[in-house]
Amino acid sequence: MSDHRQRFLALAAEREALRFGSFTLKSGRSSPYFFNAGRFDSGMALAELGECYADALEASGLDFDMLFGPAYKGIPLATAVAIALARRGRNLPLAFNRKEAKTHGEGGQLMGAPLAGRVLIVDDVITAGTAVRESLSLIRAAGATPCGVLIALDRQERGTGRRSAAQEVAESEEIPVIAIAGLADVLAYTERDARLADHLEPLRRYRAEFGCDG
Repeated sequence: MSDHRQRFLALAAEREALRFGSFTLKSGRSSPYFFNAGRFDSGMALAELGECYADALEASGLDFDMLFGPAYKGIPLATAVAIALARRGRNLPLAFNRKEAKTHGEGGQLMGAPLAGRVLIVDDVITAGTAVRESLSLIRAAGATPCGVLIALDRQERGTGRRSAAQEVAESEEIPVIAIAGLADVLAYTERDARLADHLEPLRRYRAEFGCDG
């Protein structure tokens, strides 16, 4: 497992963004683990998370010109990534959207830098792909080009078909989806920590039943 994946999972476990047990998902499935990026709720946690995102992004070699954070969780996440990249010498424009268009003041649905060039979307996870597709529409409507999606965790499990939500977005929209870590990494992390031994077999069974490659 690469260093940034290990650091991300350790941080997620420390902040209780990654929890093990029994959780009912929106899909109705009973999952042995749960991820909630909302638990990265301090300046230090977001700073460390931003560095993990930046490491994953640099490892991907993706070419992009600016960042976009979908409301709501994508806004602080994209901001954290922008700060991490700026510390590394790359100062990039950042934009994000409102859930509803503002009718007073500056108005509109978009805030931040004007959308232009190759735009990278930053979010926590892809569940159904709805938020990502809304972002893609906003970016294209502004005349810019969406070039990829950067997420924290890819659950790497099937949706209604044989592919995961991340795979469906990548294939239908013809853009890469980059994740800091995936279910395979969660399994590897669990295998290395004796304190999590009781959760290893439920994770393996879950992956065998619902998992998909990629």
